Amino acid sequence: MFEFKLPDLGEGIAEGEILKWHVESGGRVEEDAPLLDVETDKAAVTIPSPRSGAVTALKGKVGDIVNVGDIVVMIDDGSGSAEEAEETAAAAVFSAPDTPEPATAPEAHAPASEPGVRRPVPAAPATRRLARKLKVDVNLVTPSGPGGRVTPEDVHRFASGASPRKADHVPARKVKDDTAFAEFAAHASATIPFLELDPLPDFSTDGPVHIEPLRSIRRKVARKMVTSMTLVPHVAHMDEADVTDLEAFRRREKERRAGGSGESLTLLAFVMKAVAAGLKAAPAFNASLDPFKEEIIYKDYYNIGFAADTGRGLVVPVVPGADRKSIIALADEIAEKAGRARAGELPAEEMRGGTFTITNIGPLGGTALMPTINYPEVAILAMGRAQEKPVVRDGEIVIRLILPLTLTFDHRIADGADAARFVAELARQLSDPNLLLLES
Repeated sequence: MFEFKLPDLGEGIAEGEILKWHVESGGRVEEDAPLLDVETDKAAVTIPSPRSGAVTALKGKVGDIVNVGDIVVMIDDGSGSAEEAEETAAAAVFSAPDTPEPATAPEAHAPASEPGVRRPVPAAPATRRLARKLKVDVNLVTPSGPGGRVTPEDVHRFASGASPRKADHVPARKVKDDTAFAEFAAHASATIPFLELDPLPDFSTDGPVHIEPLRSIRRKVARKMVTSMTLVPHVAHMDEADVTDLEAFRRREKERRAGGSGESLTLLAFVMKAVAAGLKAAPAFNASLDPFKEEIIYKDYYNIGFAADTGRGLVVPVVPGADRKSIIALADEIAEKAGRARAGELPAEEMRGGTFTITNIGPLGGTALMPTINYPEVAILAMGRAQEKPVVRDGEIVIRLILPLTLTFDHRIADGADAARFVAELARQLSDPNLLLLES
């Protein structure tokens, strides 16, 4: 009997939601045939079966959250004992470069599991990253920090097997009552002076409600946005680009290339090319700031991400080396990756490594917006809806197609003058297709 456990689905991913079963209990599955679809906070993936045999039991139903290492299905493959195949299955789901494995924390020192539901403990993002690196379940670590917070020292102590430091508080995972735990976690997480997070009231006392868990991509978006808005001082610079000539050129080329490469030519491809060129002249917007080392990391590569609405949440496919690609190549790659993102088929590795992000609400309407920076990047450009407007040219009122642009940037490493110059140059290039063609 073969016990199939949920494999490692990528860096930092600890759980997934079952979206679909491709098999049923009592049926048969062949090796490498689709077994189940799982959605993580990065993407949806189809996991193939590592063995052939009869499916004897499904250990989860659609909508369930399963942790990496949990048994998800039992397959009678004719073997006499249960076996594990996480490595085989993980290789079938994702192909990643070999990296040295950190030392595994001794299991002998792990405390016995508490009865009932295990609760998460408060811990800083850096502490959680350390725990993942050391293969430590942070929820099992005895906290010693203020408010029941797990500290890096607690994680190192747990990994080394040393006795935990005595804490003068009740660990979060021992709190059983939901209301009490919510209040405890809210106050423990508030480390900013004068910031207090109170538990929400019971809205059902005012009228009917329905509740759904915050899962997968939506949960990842929530965490990223709170991190970005909390850590980064956002500033927005707004301007407009006259894209009348560019739009006429785009329409002609799209019609001429119908049925071939470039048939999905959009304004986004032109903007992406202009942004890649502009970042070379304004490297501060293609950087990251390390608040712990107090260093600015300037990236000499230009991987431009674009926000894609999938219906299940926002994801950001990344176009690597955008500065080295033609506008037609960018248009084809944008269309191809956006299609796979909407279908839930874009792997996590194609949404990592971005240095700058563009979001385009033009197709949906809206004149302008202030987007949230895709941390740890330091800037994001928003495109509004291009509209015909009366403008003054050479003393005369004419109708031109105007594209609103908003650059949101991290004020810690760039100033308003830098943003103004960057957006002005971007608008200048978009106003003349010939300038963009020179970049290709």
